[in-house]
Amino acid sequence: MRSKESSSGNRGKNIRSDCYVELELKTSGGIKINLQSKVEPMYGDSIRSLLKDIFKTFKIRNASVLVEDYGALPYTIAARVESAIKNIFSETEEEYLLPFNKNSLYKTTKDRLRRSRLYLPGNEPKYFISAGLHKPDGVILDLEDSVAPPSKHDAKFLVRNALRSVDLYGCERMVRINQLPAGLEDLKFIVPHNIHVILIPKAEHAEHIKQVDEVVLKIKKEMHIKNDIFFMPIIESALGVINAYDIASSSTNICSLAIGLEDYTADIGTQRTEEGRESFFARSMVVNSAKAAGIQPIDTVYSDVTNMEGLRESVIEAKSLGFEGKGCIHPRQVKVLHEAFKPTDQEIEKAKKIVKAFEDAEKNGLGVVSIGSKMIDAPVVKRAEKTIDLALLNDLVDKNWRKNIK
Repeated sequence: MRSKESSSGNRGKNIRSDCYVELELKTSGGIKINLQSKVEPMYGDSIRSLLKDIFKTFKIRNASVLVEDYGALPYTIAARVESAIKNIFSETEEEYLLPFNKNSLYKTTKDRLRRSRLYLPGNEPKYFISAGLHKPDGVILDLEDSVAPPSKHDAKFLVRNALRSVDLYGCERMVRINQLPAGLEDLKFIVPHNIHVILIPKAEHAEHIKQVDEVVLKIKKEMHIKNDIFFMPIIESALGVINAYDIASSSTNICSLAIGLEDYTADIGTQRTEEGRESFFARSMVVNSAKAAGIQPIDTVYSDVTNMEGLRESVIEAKSLGFEGKGCIHPRQVKVLHEAFKPTDQEIEKAKKIVKAFEDAEKNGLGVVSIGSKMIDAPVVKRAEKTIDLALLNDLVDKNWRKNIK
């Protein structure tokens, strides 16, 4: 017999920007709403109107609902109520979707900067609204490790609604799905809702990526979605490291290959250290595999959010190994990452000469590019162009820099 009671969300004195919902189906009596909210005088009527509209969408005519509101925005309230409903009516295909925020309807590209990606727990809406203000290159709404198993059902609805409603101020919109095969079910909650990059955790075989690719393509066809959706597999085990190139080259939709060292070091039976000698082989394998596949290598997170100097040194080391980005678990880390990933004066001057020599050779119809007696091949030119782009982004060179090159 189907349960007639369900709950969703978070409650307690330290909860903010969220709500707790208790739902009980009835056989008669209509919809009874018990709303407990500090903003009742201002927003009580609009919250009740939202609740009634949700119940109408799901054709629920008789129910008692308790909503303890801790400053939740409409997309959060809608997510919590829908999650509670679908705990009871798990077979229904109906969805309650709020309109897209027009500021969220921007696209991404495969080769855009991914110096920083900020992880946000997917079941904690209090972090969502301000995340884009810190200007990471990407914001990750996490459905995996940061969400406790009992909350994963709730988190899917919240992340879906956040993708539609939250203004991330131009940051790349990312979601880390659960480890496969469970993660394949997550895709229907994110693919239709303006996702840019899907992080695939604990990738160990190319087949893992192909499975995601197939499901994403199927959903895109069914929903007539034309926007590009890219993948970032995360290598987190010894087997994943050994298969890193196969994984990196398994789909044209892969934009980056990342490494996660907490799970990797546990897998090989050691402890993660500040020096990182235990992970040098794995990190080098990820860099080489990514570069060989023509995608971006992305380093792991730095877990000590109080040690800014340690973070800076970690970024400089990562850059020296060939990594092009790193994970963040706190907004204060973003600025340090961006500063540490800046090109040096020496790198900029060298890049200027390479790019100018390439452009002059093209202009003169030459098939060979050289500086002095040294030949310059295409990958070197491409790297130099990225260095110039970074320098321009950080106001380290003038946009008319070519005029000053002799």
